[in-house]
Amino acid sequence: MKCPKCSSDFESVKFHNVYVNRCTNCRGLWFDMLEKEDLEKMEGSESIDVGDKEIGEWQDHVRKVNCPQCNVAMINMVDKEQFHIHYELCPTCYGTFFDAGEFRDLKENTILERFKEMLDTLRSNLK
Repeated sequence: MKCPKCSSDFESVKFHNVYVNRCTNCRGLWFDMLEKEDLEKMEGSESIDVGDKEIGEWQDHVRKVNCPQCNVAMINMVDKEQFHIHYELCPTCYGTFFDAGEFRDLKENTILERFKEMLDTLRSNLK
């Protein structure tokens, strides 16, 4: 498989008994169906996200990508609790792609982030 963002090869990375694919170039992460959900619950799993957050932020602007597994257009998603985290979801195989640094950020959902997002939501509702 090739990375949907930079077309580089993936390498297999293991955390406990879960294998995911990580891009050898941009370090984005490909999760097969439910792997992200499994790893979100595991303490320390953010260690698989070794990519540079700045590269991930730059790659996040690449929004029209095809699934590396099915080759269908992926859907742009926003995390329901952390609105600043954007990722891609395959509507066929339900795999997900996170740019470098996004999975680590997802695991570090702080109280301050939640409060800020609540305030932003309230402000937008008042407009």
